[in-house]
Amino acid sequence: MQQDNPKTTKFIFVSGGVISGIGKGNVAASIGFLLKSSGYQVAPIKFENYLNIDAGTINPIEHGDPFLCEDGTEADMDIGSYEKFLDADMGRNNFVTMGQVYKTVIDRERRFEYNGEDVEAIPHITDEIIARIKNVAEKSKAEIVIIELGGTAGEYQNIFYYEASRILTLKYPQDVVHIHVSYVPTPAHLGEPKTKPTQLSVRSLNSMGIQPDFIVARSEKYLDQRRRDRFALFCNIHPEDIISNPDLSSVYEIPLTLHQQDTEQKVLQKLHLPYKEPKLDEWKSLVERIKKPKTKKVEIAIVGKYFGTGDYELRDSYAALLDAINHAAWEVGVGVKTRWVNAEKVAKGDTEKEIGKPDGIIVPIGWGERGVEGKIQAASYARKQKIPYLGLCYGMQLAVVAFARDILGWKDANTTEVDPKTTHPVIDLMPKQKEFMEKRAYGGTMRLGSWEAIVKKGTRAYAIYEKYNAFIDKEKGLTSERHRHRFEFNNTYVDEFEKAGLVVSARSVAENLAEIIELPESEHPFYLGTQGHPEYKSRPLHPHPIFIAFLEAVKTK
Repeated sequence: MQQDNPKTTKFIFVSGGVISGIGKGNVAASIGFLLKSSGYQVAPIKFENYLNIDAGTINPIEHGDPFLCEDGTEADMDIGSYEKFLDADMGRNNFVTMGQVYKTVIDRERRFEYNGEDVEAIPHITDEIIARIKNVAEKSKAEIVIIELGGTAGEYQNIFYYEASRILTLKYPQDVVHIHVSYVPTPAHLGEPKTKPTQLSVRSLNSMGIQPDFIVARSEKYLDQRRRDRFALFCNIHPEDIISNPDLSSVYEIPLTLHQQDTEQKVLQKLHLPYKEPKLDEWKSLVERIKKPKTKKVEIAIVGKYFGTGDYELRDSYAALLDAINHAAWEVGVGVKTRWVNAEKVAKGDTEKEIGKPDGIIVPIGWGERGVEGKIQAASYARKQKIPYLGLCYGMQLAVVAFARDILGWKDANTTEVDPKTTHPVIDLMPKQKEFMEKRAYGGTMRLGSWEAIVKKGTRAYAIYEKYNAFIDKEKGLTSERHRHRFEFNNTYVDEFEKAGLVVSARSVAENLAEIIELPESEHPFYLGTQGHPEYKSRPLHPHPIFIAFLEAVKTK
């Protein structure tokens, strides 16, 4: 019998089957978008398997680019998908790791808050998971919470998430829907889609006491009737509740593909909520822009180091950056080819040969010594060759180093992150962080999240923010960007840089730190570095102005 759910909050669990990286985050975000477009208040939450407290200390090659939120939360990439599809800021309430759950329960036990009770995985871990689901509903006043379960069904790391799902379903059977996103492979030697992996994945769910309401089938093509019938027979599910999610040219087509199959209507029906036709005109226009043939094509070289895993190269290491480039490209109306350039090869080889003659160069976020000299050479090469340049965080800092060496003649100029003994520490640790670093307390010690800055009138940066109405307060020239770093442009040297022609076009409200540097338009078609991370604020319907301006410069090069 259903127990009372006083706020009548509805819950949608989204799990994954067969393989990791199947795209359940995009499915969860797409369903959330459709429900929001139908007039419902929606809040997503992602549960990750790892014991890290957040994603900030994980190598990007291991788990992709951590997504940085306004409140400083370093989260999984799927949080970025939620922001892009729902056009809303996410934060710490939307992202949970198993490490957070365990730490909360253990800390509570240490404070004797369980009154001497023996603390066990069930019910204490599952209670904490359910509490976090209800917390995000309360904080966001959501009518519907979408809960993405990390990993793949059948893994031991996420079993408590599934157990929490089972408990919540038992408690509120009329208010919970479970959607299972599973892979349907088409082996080349067979030539037909195979449903057996998904059957076994659903069997794994059944063994945990969960019967999915829907299966979203990831496959190369739309499912045929035979495959639907097989799923219905062996997965104990109605054929109409099998949702096809074929390979598409863009993830932003997923909501429209799901809508064509009445997905949101079926979900609302099972949740006993009235159906409202979603407003999709703006999203349809976006997809039209994405698919429109581009007559102008440009090439952007990304000089970085987080590209490889084994014998393979990864897009996920710079996911937010590539998304931001695409968002701006669709707005500007150009086709973009991104070319990976390994910074270590640039450092060891011929700069011109390694980088070539791209239409634009980006040096993105990075950490540590590996590949640094290659990035410095890239910043120098872009300046000398008049190639539009965008430096993001480390890319901004290393552009400062390149300028110091080339223009000011300080050949040993460096960041103390790489060379603590340099006689010209033009990039240095924030004073407050030195104690943390000495104690090796790396996690959560950076300048994180949204920080405000004043942009100087008459600069390229000011013109960009003004053109796209991106100021928080135009009278003050006040803007805000997300940050994720420890090291800063050393104020001791700023005057000498500015006398030599480098412009500091924005400074932080707190501590008066350099936020944006640039070269005047009279000296370079586009040369700008930002300490912040505009890539994390870019959305498909609202590309970030800095990326639009960069691509406009690249387009006219």
